[in-house]
Amino acid sequence: MKRSRFSDEQIIGMIKEQEAGTPTAQVCRKYGISSASFYKYKAKFGGLEVSDARRLKALEEENAKLKKLLAETMLDNAILKDVAGKKMVTPDARRDAVVRVCQVYAVSQRRACAVLCVDRSSVRYRRKRPDDAHIREAMKQVASERRRFGYRRIHVMLERQGIIMNLKKLRRLYQEEKLTVRKRGGRKRALGTRRPIALPSRANERWSLDFISDAFTDGRRFRVLAVVDDFTRECLALVPDTSLSGLRLARELDYLISQLGKPRTIVSDNGTEMTSHAILKWCQETGIEWHYIAPGKPMQNGFVESFNGSFRDECLNETLFSSLAQARTEIKAWKDDYNKNRPHSSLGNATPNEFAIKMALEKRAA
Repeated sequence: MKRSRFSDEQIIGMIKEQEAGTPTAQVCRKYGISSASFYKYKAKFGGLEVSDARRLKALEEENAKLKKLLAETMLDNAILKDVAGKKMVTPDARRDAVVRVCQVYAVSQRRACAVLCVDRSSVRYRRKRPDDAHIREAMKQVASERRRFGYRRIHVMLERQGIIMNLKKLRRLYQEEKLTVRKRGGRKRALGTRRPIALPSRANERWSLDFISDAFTDGRRFRVLAVVDDFTRECLALVPDTSLSGLRLARELDYLISQLGKPRTIVSDNGTEMTSHAILKWCQETGIEWHYIAPGKPMQNGFVESFNGSFRDECLNETLFSSLAQARTEIKAWKDDYNKNRPHSSLGNATPNEFAIKMALEKRAA
């Protein structure tokens, strides 16, 4: 608003002169104003004394200040309501909130920080850490090859490539690249008493076996026989076929024994193949103890159940099988990779083959 050339006291003096009998035109010529301006002044200040004008001016200034404070308070409330539903836990989130408030409400950075209770130094901070482009590329390469690996196993795989870093740093990069593995939902299982299973003390002491089902792309079903060494966690066999009877199971076990030697115990559930006459006869002929878990207690066969989960998550769910020949090729390749390359967390991130060789060397040294 344009300020007047005259103060309130001067304007009241003009009006007093005109009221004392001086013609209006003469007063206007004296002060260099138009008659319209004079009558505007008279409408505003007519009948006021100098003290009254000063008090009116003070009230107007105070009223303007109150209006400004009210407008600022309403704006602050609008800003706080806008960001009330957003989480501002991390510094990045707080910086983004300040930038948005400055853009949407056209306020300064200082005021936005004051309203949101954010330190301006954290808003103006610019990170100095390197972008780690080569690490990100290596990490994405491993994640693309092994899509069901989490950040811990990716950390092990990068260490094998000679990329050494803190696990927390890798987890940060892992989250920034949005490589988090989506957990697949599973069916609800009855909860029961969980008792720790006794561990075998050497390789080839106890085997666990189970069957896993899957389907081809045309809807036909097939099954896979999985045999695991409970000590070394090594996958001894993965046999896919459309039909796996008790006789076929006995033949596959005979082949494994010819390659690896007899185990002391074999653990399985109570499926029809494992309780068939063919298997009972095979146990009598070989003298191998066959231990059946309690019905409805899969954790009593926890080693092969854990293996089944990894096998289904990393192989069966990731591959579309169009034929039995393709299934045998893909499953064999995954089995070799599992034994030779895949880090196993319960073995200190060593592979089953590495662990088996280590135990064999220790046994010889003893």
